[in-house]
Amino acid sequence: VQLQASGGGSVQPGGSLKLSCVASGGTDSRILLGWFRQAPGKEREFLAAVGWTGETSHVVDSVKARFAISRDNAKNTVYLQMNSLKPEDTAVYYCAAEVQTSRAQVVRMRGAYWGQGTLVTVSS
Repeated sequence: VQLQASGGGSVQPGGSLKLSCVASGGTDSRILLGWFRQAPGKEREFLAAVGWTGETSHVVDSVKARFAISRDNAKNTVYLQMNSLKPEDTAVYYCAAEVQTSRAQVVRMRGAYWGQGTLVTVSS
């Protein structure tokens, strides 16, 4: 599975961004799609995942009130809508994919395939 992320950029605190990630190759399988981020000097952090049907999804508690994940299987694309952005959201955001074998996998995604990352900078 190849993943191509886009939509990052610079935004002021309180602003919004919508990240997109197009998946190709292997998308006829049951593929779980998700988002991670890595801030400078920190470990990569799981943010959200959505199941292959789009019916199940999970967003971690730390950003749940501000971020939302969705997917459009017709476009093989997963999205991360980010609202009320804060300076601490500054990071490289990665989309990820893995074969889904259970519904519960949305809450414990690890990522088997990775996109190249897109930088989000939140600063005034």
